[in-house]
Amino acid sequence: MTRSLRYTLVSLRELLVSAGPLVLVLIGLLVATYLWLEPNPPQKVVLATGPDNGAYDRFGQAYAQALARHGITVQLHASEGAADNLRLLREAAVDMAFVQGGSGQIGADEQDSLLSLGSLFVEPLWLFYREAKGKPATLPDLKGWRISVGTPGSGVPALFTRLLAANGLTPQDVRLRELEQTPGTMAFLDSEVDALVFASAPEAMMVQMLLQTPGVALMPFPQAQAYASRLGFLTPVTLPQGVVDLALNRPARDVPLVASTTSLLVRADTHPALRQLMAQAAVELHSPPGWFHRARDYPSVEHGEVPLAPEAERAIRGGPPLLQRYLPFWLANLIERMWLSLGLILALALPLSRVVPPLYAFRIRRRVFVWYAELRDIEERAERTPADIARLVDELDALEQRAEKITLPLAYTDELYTLRQHIHVVRKKLLRHASESPQSLPTEPLNEPR
Repeated sequence: MTRSLRYTLVSLRELLVSAGPLVLVLIGLLVATYLWLEPNPPQKVVLATGPDNGAYDRFGQAYAQALARHGITVQLHASEGAADNLRLLREAAVDMAFVQGGSGQIGADEQDSLLSLGSLFVEPLWLFYREAKGKPATLPDLKGWRISVGTPGSGVPALFTRLLAANGLTPQDVRLRELEQTPGTMAFLDSEVDALVFASAPEAMMVQMLLQTPGVALMPFPQAQAYASRLGFLTPVTLPQGVVDLALNRPARDVPLVASTTSLLVRADTHPALRQLMAQAAVELHSPPGWFHRARDYPSVEHGEVPLAPEAERAIRGGPPLLQRYLPFWLANLIERMWLSLGLILALALPLSRVVPPLYAFRIRRRVFVWYAELRDIEERAERTPADIARLVDELDALEQRAEKITLPLAYTDELYTLRQHIHVVRKKLLRHASESPQSLPTEPLNEPR
């Protein structure tokens, strides 16, 4: 090993020993902060969707693909619909769910347990009827009809009952049947029921199919604005002429409808990073234009029945955070969640780091200072026992030989030469004592000073 390398290794070893305690303290603080803040989200989240092949199911699959890019698995939980999803959230059986406005009463005690990631899209109330039965203009015209309104878990029976009540009708005035969407559609096409009611986004396969089925018509809601005024969770929308099929001009005219807004609700204890990812995915999936909205109208921070999560507001209003535009999500999220703690740890580390240079210098010089104790002992014994000068000179020579083997960084070599100079001073003093006391001289000549 060359001398230069040996000097470097000594310097590095002493530096590590000097800075080691500070580094260990900082690492301990970082680990404790990480465990306390839990900046990285769980690797799996459960999302309640709806019936198979419905709009909620299709959107759920799109969310699963979006989060898979960040290493998060979205487990889709099929349900009966919006009301059932709200129940699953209350029971903590799922982490997130699509919930339609008006599908259930959300009490004041639940305002702290649920958060919204924004209003995603509108779900019109689709009321299809067989043209052979007649052409109803308003809900009272349906008196005596057999109507399939879906299961209670879908939220549609409660919503349709409220619409009937607004028209002075009771469920007994019409014959409601609570059938699941697919069996209800089959019963409708087989003429077992006269009308079919469900709420869904226009992207749903069932909506697309029924809008183009011969002999099936969609009932308009010309009083849509009045319904929205009386029932705050409803919004008037218009199905534009020709939007279903431009070539065949379906529908042949604008159709006014009422719609409720669907939101993505999450439990308040869901990890903030998951809420952020889901909100960003919502912006990506729901911002394109649709049948009932223009581009970037959704997701929206309005029409919410529960408080909006701060992560959703930032994603909807401001887009992805600055760091996520340039760094992988896990790293950007780690910095965002821990930047304040990192700042505090850094503020603590700066004054503590000032201890390292003096401690390093002390440890280097200590490699020389330890020999001064032995040098001082030789000098004191020469004062007490002049007869032992010869033996003390031998000890001094041995001390000098050991001192020559001390390895120091080049910046501290002056300390070594100072020690050797002081050894020389003590040797001269011993020789002076020897000359003043001839009886202490050895039989052989003393070593000459170096």
